[in-house]
Amino acid sequence: MSIDSAPEVSTSQQRSLTTAAARNLATTTKSAPQMQGKSSRWLLKTLPWVQTDGGAYRVNRRLTYTIGDGRIDFVQTGSEVRVIPRELGELSLLRGYDDIEVLEALAGRFVQREFEPGEVLVQEGNPADHLCLIAHGRVHKTSSGPYGETNRLGVLADGDKFGERYLLDTEPGWEFTVKAATAGTLLELPRQEFITILDDSPSLQAHVQRYLSVPGQRQNKHGEAEIALSSGHSGEVDLPGTFVDYELKPREYELSVAQTVLRVHTRVADLYNKPMNQTEQQLRLTVEALRERQEHELVNNPEFGLLHNADFKQRIQTHSGPPTPDDLDDLISMRRGTQYMFAHPRAIAAFGKECNKLGLNLGSVDVNGHHLPAWRGIPILPCGKIPVSEHHTSSIIAVRTGEDNEGVIGLHQTGLPDEIEPGLNARFMGIDDQALISYLVSTYFSAAVLVPDALGVLENVEVRPRA
Repeated sequence: MSIDSAPEVSTSQQRSLTTAAARNLATTTKSAPQMQGKSSRWLLKTLPWVQTDGGAYRVNRRLTYTIGDGRIDFVQTGSEVRVIPRELGELSLLRGYDDIEVLEALAGRFVQREFEPGEVLVQEGNPADHLCLIAHGRVHKTSSGPYGETNRLGVLADGDKFGERYLLDTEPGWEFTVKAATAGTLLELPRQEFITILDDSPSLQAHVQRYLSVPGQRQNKHGEAEIALSSGHSGEVDLPGTFVDYELKPREYELSVAQTVLRVHTRVADLYNKPMNQTEQQLRLTVEALRERQEHELVNNPEFGLLHNADFKQRIQTHSGPPTPDDLDDLISMRRGTQYMFAHPRAIAAFGKECNKLGLNLGSVDVNGHHLPAWRGIPILPCGKIPVSEHHTSSIIAVRTGEDNEGVIGLHQTGLPDEIEPGLNARFMGIDDQALISYLVSTYFSAAVLVPDALGVLENVEVRPRA
């Protein structure tokens, strides 16, 4: 074999497209390079995108009194579960309290309790003598109606709590019943243990006094500072004076970035550009991959992703596991003007099966010329970026969108140097001593939730078929 006909041998890690692969675009009748990882990307298509000059977007809101009703985390050692002391700050009563010694003392007084499906954890009317933290499992919360019917108040799961409001009552009684839907674990803090630590801690006493001194009438049902108004009066009455207070430290969303360096060998760019331009095809597929990553970040990024930025009051649990019409009704009813729901395709299939069991038809609506499944006229858009856990559970996201609608918006900046798509550019970086042409391909983006009820999540949605 002559030296000239010897095959090309890679002596180092490949950094650009080889000529052998490039020839696949230079001979015979062919398709453009296809990409299996491309999805419909409905989230990117439906979010209204707001120009973000300066690289940051500030969300100004009315002043809201934060009451600390977030989820509580635990640590597990074998079968033993303990609450993290600083996580007790998620209780409204202990919001902002930072005496770690007292918090550790409180955390040490919790008693672990295992429960089984169908077990009644607390009974309406009985003395409320403990605070409960759910470490694992799902429970149903109900109450008795005025005519003896049972009212469903909600579903609680991992990290939720109940009974906090009774810790400071003199003769508390449960106003609801909590019944286990699955097996699980909870931690109980006896009310008397809390009172004992309160009596021995001057700093906790002072904190509780400050907590009790905030009058409830100064805020509306959303926690916003009240605007004093008068109505229904006659004559010359003294009208209340008021003003609208704002948050002093509003949240700012900085644009995030997804980037890569695209390399094309000059030999490929020079010799194998007919009938398809190699650089253009390489760039097209790179842009598709960046857009896929962009949507993934908009769903899962811990700083601005929708799953992580949903307010805890806007997170609900399924009643039985699979997504049912009742679950989606509850999710929709939590906000005005829900416009879209996003779900993993397996979650959409699971919801369709539940509708079939009940003999209900899953409707459809037209979105940009596509007929998509819908519930109550709200499209359920597929989004494969919503994760499915190893336990075959996922989430369903509901949103209201738009700046004028006080909804969820996408953030980007257009007019970038060497921009090839809105908010995405490809900048020439030069040719190195290995004859590789390099392009820096970047896209800048983020998302903002203008008010908490613009975004809601149905959690722990089972997508595995049941036997």
